[in-house]
Amino acid sequence: MSNSTYTANGENGDPGSTEGELNQWKHRAPYRVHDKAEGFKVRYQGSCHCGKVQYQLSREKPLDSKYCHCTTCQKIHGAPFQWAAIFHKDDINFTHGHHDLGWYESSEKTCVHKLPCKVSCAYCRTPIMDEGRNMILLFPTLIDFKDPEDRKNFDISCHMFYTRRVLDINDGKPKWTGINDSSDLIADSPQDAVNELKRKRQDEVQEKSNEQK
Repeated sequence: MSNSTYTANGENGDPGSTEGELNQWKHRAPYRVHDKAEGFKVRYQGSCHCGKVQYQLSREKPLDSKYCHCTTCQKIHGAPFQWAAIFHKDDINFTHGHHDLGWYESSEKTCVHKLPCKVSCAYCRTPIMDEGRNMILLFPTLIDFKDPEDRKNFDISCHMFYTRRVLDINDGKPKWTGINDSSDLIADSPQDAVNELKRKRQDEVQEKSNEQK
């Protein structure tokens, strides 16, 4: 068994090869390298702590940005919460080190590339992103923002799992007990957000009632 197969990626292919079944992930987004002919427009650049993993982003604003206070994020990041920005998988282009990545699937505690999973630099262990089945969650602290306006594009829309927080954040943002839009807002949330949620839930109940008639 070749040592190179397990140097960085576990049972996920050879870091020095793009051939074979175990290496097919390298040809798919978000890991495939964009060809110059595709016209990938570079808006931001990011990297891990050691610099072995570097990437570019083409989208000016993430699809969403939020703070997650769940205990899994707290433990894996060694921080009070995770700051995550959501992008399409084709919005990222790895320029260095996409062969030097490691994976962790938290529900089964395995290092096999199985979605959804957490992605990190295999050398310095910096968390790079969470890869879902359709989207990726990037961590804005890895991005080299050139000016405050760029940083402002990543302002959060809400907090998730706020009841598990280890510190209070009085920023006036909606604060959900679980996943946003699928749980409840706590009292610290803006009143207009609470009212909007009530209207949405009432509309859902009314719609179900109409379907049953």
